[in-house]
Amino acid sequence: MIQTIRNAWKVPELRNKLLFTIFALLIFRVGAAVPVPFIDTDTLGSYIQSQSASIFSLLNVMSGDAFAQATVFALSIQPYINSSIIIQLLTIAIPALERLQKEGGEEGKKKLQAITRYATVAIALIQAFGYYTFLRAGSNGQSLLTVTGVWPAFVIIAAFVAGSAFLMWLGEQITEFGIGNGISIILFAGIVGRVPNMVYNIYLGVIGWMNDANPETAMVLHPAFILLIVLGMLLLVAFIVFMDNSERRIPVQYAKRVVGRKMYGGQSSHLPIKVNMSGVLPIIFAQSIASIPATIGMFVPSAQVKGSGWNTFLDIFDTRGVPYCIVYFLLIVLFSYFYNTIQFNPIEVANNLKKNGGFIPGFRPGKPTSDFLNKVVSRVTMFGALYLAVVALLPTIVGNIMVLAKSSAGSSLAIGGTSVIIVVGVALETVKALEAQLMMRHYKGFLE
Repeated sequence: MIQTIRNAWKVPELRNKLLFTIFALLIFRVGAAVPVPFIDTDTLGSYIQSQSASIFSLLNVMSGDAFAQATVFALSIQPYINSSIIIQLLTIAIPALERLQKEGGEEGKKKLQAITRYATVAIALIQAFGYYTFLRAGSNGQSLLTVTGVWPAFVIIAAFVAGSAFLMWLGEQITEFGIGNGISIILFAGIVGRVPNMVYNIYLGVIGWMNDANPETAMVLHPAFILLIVLGMLLLVAFIVFMDNSERRIPVQYAKRVVGRKMYGGQSSHLPIKVNMSGVLPIIFAQSIASIPATIGMFVPSAQVKGSGWNTFLDIFDTRGVPYCIVYFLLIVLFSYFYNTIQFNPIEVANNLKKNGGFIPGFRPGKPTSDFLNKVVSRVTMFGALYLAVVALLPTIVGNIMVLAKSSAGSSLAIGGTSVIIVVGVALETVKALEAQLMMRHYKGFLE
C-alpha cells in the first residue's frame, strides 16, 4: 500500500488527485467542527456519550463526532446514501426509471443523478427536522436548545440540510477529481477521526473491568489482556484483507482462428469472480436502513423519556440488541445479492465470451454458459455475504460477552468492529483505484 502511494505521488496527475482528495477531507474535518448555533453542545455530547449502546452512538461514529457536537455536518453523508438506496430500488420497481438506467446512456445517468440529488435534499430536510425535534425534546424533558422559536428552528434545520447537501457535492467532486469513491472516502475520514477516542474508551473499559472494586464483578487478569484485544483486531484486519482479495477463477479457453497467414487464439485464461464483489457497500447501506427506527424516534418527544413506549422501542434496536443484529445480518445479505446482481450480468458475460471465441470447458457457449455463471455467482455471493455479515457481527458478539462480564468496553468494541470493516474496505478499494490509475498510465506511456 505504501509503495503504491509512493509510486502514485511520482506521477504529477495522480499527485494532483491525491492533493485534491486530502484538501477535500480537510474541508470535511473543518466543517465537522463548526457548531450550529442555538444548541447546548456540551449537554448533547454528554447525552450521546451516555447512550453508548444506542443507534445514536453509531450515527455519531459515522459522522466523525459531528452528530454529538451538532455541527453543520451532523447528518453526514447518510441522506445521500439513503437516497441512492431508494433510487436504485425504484429503478427495479418503476419501468420508466429502469429504461432510463439501461437505455438512457450518459444522459440517462445524469437524470438519475439529478433525481438522487433532489431526493437527498428531501431526506436531509426530514432528518434535520427530526434532529431538531430530538434537540427540542432533550433528555428526560430537558431541552438541548439554548433558544427556542421559529427563527432558531429555521436556522438549525437549514444548517443541517446545507451541510448534508455540501457533503453530497464534495463526495461527487472527490469521485470525479480525486481518488476512489467520494462517499466512502468521507465515511472513512469520519471514522478515522474518531479512532483514537474509541481506542481510549476501550482501554478505559478494560482497565475498569480488571480493577473493579466489587470482587464479584472484578476480572483479575494481566494487563496483557489489552494486547489480546489488539491482536484480535489485527487478525480481523488480516482476515478482511484476505477475503477482499479472494476470488473464484473460472477457466476460459479461446478457440484457434486463422486471420490471413496468422493464427490467433488457442490461449487459456480465467474469469475472476470476487468473493466480496460489492465491497463495503452492503454494510454502509445496511447501517442506513437499520438507523430508520432512531430517525423515526427523533420525531417523538416521548422517545427520550425513560420508561416510555417509544423509548422502550428504541432500546430494542440498540447496537447490542438481538433484533438489531438479526435485521443487520439480513440486510447485509440482501444488499450483497442486490449489488452483485447489478455489477455482474451472466448473460452479458456469456455473450462477450461467445463473440470473442471463448468458452468455459464443459459448457456450450450461450445459455449453458450463462446458467453456469449464474450458479457460480450465486454460491460465491452467498459465501461473501455470510462473510460480511459474520465479520460485522463478531465484534458485537464479543462486546455483548464483555458487557455481561460488567465491562464498559463492550459497546465501544461492537461499534469499533463495524468501523474497522468500513475503514479497511475503503482503504483497499482506494489503493486498488490507485493501482488501476498507475497501470493505465503505464500502458499509455508504453504505447506512446
